[in-house]
Amino acid sequence: MTRPFERIAIVGLGLLGGSVALAAKSRGVAATVVGVTRRPETLKAALQRGAVDRAGSDLADGVRGAELVVLGTPVFAMEEVLRKAAPHLEEGALVTDVGSVKGILAESLPGILPEGVTYVGSHPMAGSHQSGFSHATPDLFEGAVCIVSPIPGTPRAQVERLGAFWSALGARVRERDPAVHDAEVGWVSHVPHAIAFAFAHALDASPPGADEVKGSGFRDFTRIALSDSDLWADILVSNRKAIAGPLREVGERITALGRMLEAADAEAVERFIAAARDNLSHGANHARSGGANPEIQAVSKKTATEE
Repeated sequence: MTRPFERIAIVGLGLLGGSVALAAKSRGVAATVVGVTRRPETLKAALQRGAVDRAGSDLADGVRGAELVVLGTPVFAMEEVLRKAAPHLEEGALVTDVGSVKGILAESLPGILPEGVTYVGSHPMAGSHQSGFSHATPDLFEGAVCIVSPIPGTPRAQVERLGAFWSALGARVRERDPAVHDAEVGWVSHVPHAIAFAFAHALDASPPGADEVKGSGFRDFTRIALSDSDLWADILVSNRKAIAGPLREVGERITALGRMLEAADAEAVERFIAAARDNLSHGANHARSGGANPEIQAVSKKTATEE
């Protein structure tokens, strides 16, 4: 295969950054993969697993000479990291990220870069409620959607080059404007997480014995509520404008369902459930569930910049 890049640098070797490294190495996508992480144990593990050809904690040394730099830190850390890396990027380099919000990054990151360096956002819809390099896998992106989010004026060749990279990792590439990305992902990822958090928060009002009778439905619905609180507070607040409307819509549906139940209107409840099933059957529910490629990684603010 033709390699999209000869040398890539991945800053942050957590779940997603580590999986990018493992996938790139196992698929021969890059001749050289460099990892940058502050954690000595992560450095050692990445080298032992063959995820990288070289790893270190020196950001400048890690990104120097890289044709592609992947920011694998959480969204809130990316601007600071890129400011430190920018003086060491070479002309023609491409910078991307794996953050779950694109609008704020599209506004802040391009202006940091030197002349001749391009930023194009990425969001692989893959991850887990588990975190860290120990959970990284080389097949995490296989069959998963990866959204590429160029801004107006981005050189088309760089967009296509980045798309080829994600395709080589096994992802199904989709292109979205950053604002459109945030609106769509708000519906299919951020709002479901918010609802799961709200339900889990309400469990303190459940009967004392309810914990003993939990089944698979409970586990499927609440799995994403186990995600890291620091990270998800950051995601939800960062995308608050895009998710406000969907949250209101869901709230109105819950209120309507409550009225039907109070009225003991079984026919209305049946129609409500049937309409919900129809919505899912129209293409909105083809993502894998139960731990196989859930769409968002979980990384703690306390450790994210050290991965």
